[in-house]
Parts: sequence; structure tokens; C-alpha cells
Amino acid sequence: MRRAVVVGNSDGIGLAFTRRLLADGWLVTGLSRRDNAIIVPTYSHHTVDVTAPDYPDVLAKAIDELGGLDLCVYAAGIGEPVDPSDLAAQTRTFEVNLMGAVRTTAVVVPRMLAAGDGHLIGISSLADRLVSGEAPGYAGSKAGLSSYLLGMSAALRRHGVHVTTVRFGFVDTKMAKAASRPLMIPVERAVEILVRCVRKRPVLVSRPRRLALLTSALAPLTRPR
Repeated sequence: MRRAVVVGNSDGIGLAFTRRLLADGWLVTGLSRRDNAIIVPTYSHHTVDVTAPDYPDVLAKAIDELGGLDLCVYAAGIGEPVDPSDLAAQTRTFEVNLMGAVRTTAVVVPRMLAAGDGHLIGISSLADRLVSGEAPGYAGSKAGLSSYLLGMSAALRRHGVHVTTVRFGFVDTKMAKAASRPLMIPVERAVEILVRCVRKRPVLVSRPRRLALLTSALAPLTRPR
């Protein structure tokens, strides 16, 4: 039986993808700040914040309980509008979106290297190429995440470990807070994209394609002059 860890699966894409993996016959462990409603014999859950000091130990224990790891999906993510007089929320955004993924990778990759196989998927954003005056922590942390994951892919592929960066635009979850959400896709569509990633193990996927092209074209215009 294939074994997966999904980090950040109390709701949204993480929860929906966890349900899909279970339906497809995977043995899954989830880690998130809150519990979820999944109660099946092939699922276990650890309630932990990715910024907590003991998170790496909890993650390592979860993998050991699984008896190994074929797939890890980092789906944890937050984002808040900037308040220049109080930047704590921007700091936490980096801690969750970027450093949480880095800490996860530090636990997961050595185990995959030892097995000579494995797949890490990180959910980033098409906002990673934009300079955002509304949510700089979100755009900046996703830029760092994409760059880090792409670099890890280059470093690990020759060792049999695959890393996929998935850059989504607007997905119909509570994270889609912008007043304008062009080309927003349903969660079910995002799940199908991830399923394809598991099967094909690409380095980079950007969806929807039209929004990816648009953000690339607009990126130079968002930079301060």
C-alpha cells in the first residue's frame, strides 16, 4: 500500500486531496493545526502547528508510524493583507508558507534518500512572480517557496527523489480573499491536477495556464519604479 503524508489538511485543497488519496487506496497521515472529520482505518491525524518547536519531531514520528513514505504534500498556507503598523501577520506568513515547508523538507528528504525514491509536492502560487503592496508576505513567501522547491528538485532528481512545485492561481477556498478572482478553479479541479502530478512527477506545474501567462506578463508592471 502506498503511503502519504499531507501537511495542512484541515480544510481546502489539503483536505480534499487527502480524501482523494484515501479513495485511491493510499495509507495517509495528516498534520494540521486543527483536526478534520476523516475517520477511516487508513487515516491517522496529528494536530500540530508547522511553526511549533516540536513539529519536526511530530512529523518524523508520523512517518515512522506509517512505516515509510512514498509521497509528502505540503499544503499549509496562509495570507493576510498588510498592516504597516503591525507586521506580525506578515512574519507569520513567512513562517508558515516558507519555513514550514523548509522544515518539512528537512525531515522528509533524508528518509526518501535512504529509500532511493520518493516524491515531495509543494503548493505554491502564481503570485510568486508578483510584487504585492496588498499582501507582500504572501507573495514573498511563495516566491521563496517556489525558488526553494525548484532548487531542491535540481539537487535531488539524480538521487531518485522527485520534487514538484505546483503554482495555483485562485482556487475556491477560504484563501481566495481578493476582491477580484479571475479564472478561479474549483477545489475538485485542483485535486485532479495534484493527482496528475503524483502520476507524472513533473518539476513544475502552473494552473490555470491562461492566468499563469497573464501573471508573467504583468509581473514587471508590479515592481516599484
